[in-house]
Amino acid sequence: VQLQASGGGLVQAGGSLRLSCAASGRTGSSGAIGWFRQASEKEREFVGAINWSGGLIYYADSVKARFTISRDNAKSTVHLLMNSLKPEDTAVYYCAADPVSGTVYRSLPYEYDYWGQGTQVTVSS
Repeated sequence: VQLQASGGGLVQAGGSLRLSCAASGRTGSSGAIGWFRQASEKEREFVGAINWSGGLIYYADSVKARFTISRDNAKSTVHLLMNSLKPEDTAVYYCAADPVSGTVYRSLPYEYDYWGQGTQVTVSS
């Protein structure tokens, strides 16, 4: 499985960005795609995940009601729409694939087998 994250950039607080994660290879029909972020000198943090086949979605409390995950199966792409961005959302954002379990509740990095290269999101105050 190969993942390509894109869409990061610089945005003012209160603004929006949409990240995309294009998946290729053996993504399978029962897997899940997760989004994580890692701020400078901090551990990688779970943002949310979507079940590839059923569209089940789970968000971390810190982003719930501001971030929306969606999928475009025809394009094998998962999107992360981030609204009402805050300076504390500044981080490198990664997408990751769990091609087997199908659960959206895996929130630890080691539970995902494949990772994209990350895209920088910077929110200015």
